Amino acid sequence: MHQCRETAPFNSMTFEELNLAPAILDAVREQGYETPTPVQAQAIPAVLSGADVLAGAQTGTGKTAGFTLPILHLLSQRERKNNAVRALIMTPTRELAAQVEESVRLYGKNLDLTSTVVFGGVGMNPQVKKLRAGVDILVATPGRLLDLVGQGALDLSHVEILVLDEADRMLDMGFIHDVKKVLAIVPAHKQSLLFSATFSDEIRQLANNLLRDPQHIQVTPKNTTVQRISQWIYPVGRSKKKELLAHVIEANNWSQVLVFTRTKFGANHVAQFLSDKGITAMALHGNKSQAARTQALAGFKSGEVRALVATDIAARGIDIDELPHVVNYEIPNISEDYVHRIGRTGRAGASGEAVSLVCMDEEGFMQDVERFINQRIEVKIIDGFGPDEGEKAEPIAMGRQVLWGGIGKPPARDVMAAAGKAARGEMMQRIREKKATTGAPAMVVVATVADKADAIKAVHQEAKATAHVLKLAAKARKHATRTHAATAVVAHNAMAQVVAVRAVKVVKVVKASGQSAATKLLVMHPGETAVVPSAKTASGASHVTTAARVSQTHCAPALTP
Repeated sequence: MHQCRETAPFNSMTFEELNLAPAILDAVREQGYETPTPVQAQAIPAVLSGADVLAGAQTGTGKTAGFTLPILHLLSQRERKNNAVRALIMTPTRELAAQVEESVRLYGKNLDLTSTVVFGGVGMNPQVKKLRAGVDILVATPGRLLDLVGQGALDLSHVEILVLDEADRMLDMGFIHDVKKVLAIVPAHKQSLLFSATFSDEIRQLANNLLRDPQHIQVTPKNTTVQRISQWIYPVGRSKKKELLAHVIEANNWSQVLVFTRTKFGANHVAQFLSDKGITAMALHGNKSQAARTQALAGFKSGEVRALVATDIAARGIDIDELPHVVNYEIPNISEDYVHRIGRTGRAGASGEAVSLVCMDEEGFMQDVERFINQRIEVKIIDGFGPDEGEKAEPIAMGRQVLWGGIGKPPARDVMAAAGKAARGEMMQRIREKKATTGAPAMVVVATVADKADAIKAVHQEAKATAHVLKLAAKARKHATRTHAATAVVAHNAMAQVVAVRAVKVVKVVKASGQSAATKLLVMHPGETAVVPSAKTASGASHVTTAARVSQTHCAPALTP
């Protein structure tokens, strides 16, 4: 029989009462925690008992510690038999994986346990090296996990505890096949834990098929949002959203705001618009490299970036201390995503604000959200930004998919199809316009030392001064003489700059008059002209300026010699 635990008063409980190892308690105290959150107070004893667990709690209530603390305790009490992975934690996103593994290291700092994190978007070799050295706790995204298994670099036959974090997304159709593949690899007899902020009835049924007599923990009513988050709606005209967003940020003097868009193109477009308005902004989505995503998050957390514009990939697991504001620039068509989005604010007892910019195309989506969270959200009007007279709801096109988010029944099938066709036509037109404005690919001009071997050496040596780009420097050195993609790394004004280069031919190099031996990189745009003095070597031989074409979309900001 399933055991169901509902909300109960745990305010008087302390971590000492949870019977965790003293070394873990010391690490928890160092972080300033004395009292467990409700989900921790219920989940930790359940996990320690060895039971399978299905736990639901609002985002920001301490779910991660609810499984990391008891896992650390259990593994510290058991004998390690080999170097194989003993606990596997799977997450849907790279950012969440990195944050979970950070928590494991933080709370397990006083224990003789090892952990690492693996995800795509970065090199595999360092991950393989760590795994071969032996890892007790592995945090991973499904894709890279299965890649490592397929290459024989990872043994999951000794996993004792399996965790699916953000389980609703992990078990949704996008991840169910990967989850099943992993379940076929790990031992049948293991402890399984599923943690998430939301659980639909369908997901619960599926989870029950994967768990053995699980303990169900629900510390808040299903699908509710954090009470400390103030929520309101701004009605807006379809074409006025960007202007309203900039107005709200500036009028309220917001210094840190997380903005959610529906598409990657939308994230880029909104981030660029805000930047043009003098609001420092960066985009975060799946098309960004891991380095770019890490840089965007670091800048946002430090305060250098005022607005982070993200797709829903960022909604899962981003943990930013005291994030004050979240904006739904576009309303999600999946109501659960709304909960995860606004759950980035109001974390760990702090207050927060969540604003939704709703045009007529999305009023139906917003009503679905209100039904899902069982709450009416206050509507505020800002003069000058409302819908134009006669404006009506239109279908929303997302790639090949066409959605109806307006109020009432969707229009006829031919209308929806026409909307999709028009959207695809607009996308192709944007691509054509971009090609027309950029013209030929940009030109990279390198003025460096007298021969190619020395140029490669200079790139390598200069990058050595910056430890975190050593790997990229090695990649640049390896591919510099090839005619396909390479990565050049150049330290410039004490800052490391990375430019993705696609060479169209093998070229020569020159040491320009007055130039130092250190590599200089200048990104030229079409129509611009660079004058790099030709030079002669000691032998009198003349050399030409190095030139390589790069994809316009991969150009870094111009570097001046």
